[in-house]
Amino acid sequence: ETCEDKLVLATNKLDKAATAADDSDRMRKVLESRAHGDEERMKKLEDELKGVRAQAENADKKYDEVQKRLQQVEGELERAEERADVGEIKIVELEEELRVVANNLKSLEVSEEKANQRESSYKKQIKTLSSKLKQAEGRAEFAEISVKKLQHEVDRLEDELLNEQEK
Repeated sequence: ETCEDKLVLATNKLDKAATAADDSDRMRKVLESRAHGDEERMKKLEDELKGVRAQAENADKKYDEVQKRLQQVEGELERAEERADVGEIKIVELEEELRVVANNLKSLEVSEEKANQRESSYKKQIKTLSSKLKQAEGRAEFAEISVKKLQHEVDRLEDELLNEQEK
């Protein structure tokens, strides 16, 4: 009996060991399958990581380019703002100059109006004086003629007086 018991025990142990070996073999296949799947996943993840790194590098390059462009645009903006400030100052100066010119123009218009009035007054005075001059010239001519007549008369009377005195 002991040999048979041992045999049964050994057979049971062998069955258990075979079952355990089968279980281990199945587990090994499962683990190998998982390991293979994990390796493929790792390969895929590594490829994705490479792609993401390339994208990150491209993004960094683009960021650097955009940053440079931003600096350029900010510089251009600063220069444009300076030009705008200078332009605004010039506008203010030109507006002030325009006000001065407008005031001068108004003064000139007033002066022109006064000059036109004086001119009109002078023309009237010239007309009046010209008329008076003609009248005076006419009277002067008449007076000269009268003086000549009177001189003739005086000469004649002097001659008569001399003639009378000589007689």
